[in-house]
Amino acid sequence: MGHAESKFQAANIAVLTVSDTRTEENDTSGGYLVEQAKEAGHKVVDKKIVIDDMYKIRAIVSQWIADEDVQAVMITGGTGFTSRDSTPEALKPLFDKEVEGFGELFRMVSYEEIGTSTIQSRAVAALPIIR
Repeated sequence: MGHAESKFQAANIAVLTVSDTRTEENDTSGGYLVEQAKEAGHKVVDKKIVIDDMYKIRAIVSQWIADEDVQAVMITGGTGFTSRDSTPEALKPLFDKEVEGFGELFRMVSYEEIGTSTIQSRAVAALPIIR
């Protein structure tokens, strides 16, 4: 028996760029996520830029998690190795279930485009517990 085909369901998505230097005018990564989400048929319900501060990141994402109108959150930035890169550390306490293997898959796909520089990404993904 094959996999049952599932019907596409658009999601309400919030996009966060974590950066000490980006503005709405030069936020190419956040803009790309918004563009791709909309192109795929989803609705972007909020977009913000926040400095790379663990508690500010956590505050924004916590608000989105509690917002019934937000079904998914996409975040770009803050996953490198500098002392200011704190996105994974900010988010992990908010995870109900981590998507094991996401980071490996992300780096595998990214390797094709940027080579060994992909090792600098500490990409993570998580799911809420379905209530």
